[in-house]
Amino acid sequence: MACLVSRSGRELQRYNNMGGRQVVGCIPYRYKEDVDGNMSDELEVLVVSSQKGQGLMFPKGGWELDESVEEAACRESLEEAGVLGSIEHELGQWNFISKRYGVYYEGHMFPMFVKEQLDTWPEQNLRRRIWMSVGEAREVCQHWWMKEALDILVQRMVSSAQEKDLSF
Repeated sequence: MACLVSRSGRELQRYNNMGGRQVVGCIPYRYKEDVDGNMSDELEVLVVSSQKGQGLMFPKGGWELDESVEEAACRESLEEAGVLGSIEHELGQWNFISKRYGVYYEGHMFPMFVKEQLDTWPEQNLRRRIWMSVGEAREVCQHWWMKEALDILVQRMVSSAQEKDLSF
């Protein structure tokens, strides 16, 4: 078994040309299973508790100099939520003011189709992880820009499903 440790510190942190810290988040998702263990078409997303409080959000953290934006999304999902999967096409980029520091950040969000949920992960003693419906996640997520990313993911999945239906 490998030893997994969260990265910490800001030595490798990326900043944009306006001095804003660049962060990357991920919306881990899966399809809910029915009572027989068959995959349904109902989407579930994984939220995590914030490190400092009781708020819920999607995994996110700093994008570092030695990794691609997709690698950062994978790393944050592993560190904060203990999930592995496939990173898909970026949902968008948002500029927002950090609640803690009062400065602008640049946030990138990606969907991740979850393939594995680990029993142990780096921040398991700091965070709770909770699978829930899209509607529930939209209500409890504490960041407006993450809610917008969730809306984009849902619209993308609806459009994709409609395209598949039209192809028959």
